[in-house]
Amino acid sequence: ELFSRCPGLKVASNYAVGFDNIDVAEATRRGVLVTNTPDVLTNATADLAFTLLLSSARRVVEASEFLRSGDWKTWSPNLLLGRDVSEATIGIVGMGKIGQAVARRAAGFSMDIIFYNRSPKPDVEKELGARQVSLDELLQKSDFVSLHCPLNDETRGLIGERELKMMKETAVLVNSSRGPVVDQQALYRACSEKWIWGAALDVFNVEPVPLDEPLLTLKNVTTLPHLGSATTKARDGMARKAAENLIAALEGRRPSDLVNPGAWKE
Repeated sequence: ELFSRCPGLKVASNYAVGFDNIDVAEATRRGVLVTNTPDVLTNATADLAFTLLLSSARRVVEASEFLRSGDWKTWSPNLLLGRDVSEATIGIVGMGKIGQAVARRAAGFSMDIIFYNRSPKPDVEKELGARQVSLDELLQKSDFVSLHCPLNDETRGLIGERELKMMKETAVLVNSSRGPVVDQQALYRACSEKWIWGAALDVFNVEPVPLDEPLLTLKNVTTLPHLGSATTKARDGMARKAAENLIAALEGRRPSDLVNPGAWKE
C-alpha cells in the first residue's frame, strides 16, 4: 500500500537490522532500495537476551513484585528458588552476529554451548568450543534455548507445540528475535501447564502486545516491550547508519547496508 501511494519512492531506510516489516520482493520489483542497520546493535541485543535469560532463571521480576507487595516476611531456604546458569547448557538457534555475541557471553558463565544454524559454522565451533547440532537435539539437551533467527517463511512458527514438548521441564525459552518465530498459544500452554520452566520474551506476534494476551498473566513468563537495541549507543549508531544509507541512495551511491541488491542499478 505504501509503495502504491508513493510511486516516486527511491529508498526505504529501515531503522533496524530486521526487515520483515518491509515487502522486499515488492520493493525490488519497483526498483526501491531497502537498507537496514546491522552491526551497531549486536552487543546491545546480545546483552538484552542474556539479561532475559538471567532474569527468568533467577525469577528477578517475580522476586521484585514479591518484595514490593509486602509478602517478604522472613528468610526461607526454599524462597523463590531458580535455575543455575553457570555450567548449564545453552542452545542458540541462529548463529549470526547476535547469536555469536550471546555465545561469547555464555562462555563467560562456563556454559556448554550448542547451536542450530542453516549453514555450517566451523570457525564459531573452534573459537567458542561450541557444537553445531540439529534443532531437535538442541531442544532436547538445552537448559536455555535462545532464539536469534530472522523472521521468514522458514522460521515463522519454528517453535510450536512439538518443539516445546521436546524441551526439558526445567528449560527456559528466550526470544529476542521476532515474535512469530514462536507459536504464542503453544507457548502459553507450555508455561501454564509446566511443560517447561518458563519463558523470557522481548518480542510478540502483535506489538504493542494487547493487555489481554494470556502470556502476561503467567509469573514464569518474563516480558519486555521490544527493547533489544534500546541503549543510547546502539540507537545513535542505528540512526547514523539509517541516515547514511538514505543519503547514499539519494545521491546515487550504493548504500553500504543494501538488503536487496537486485534493485540496484549502476
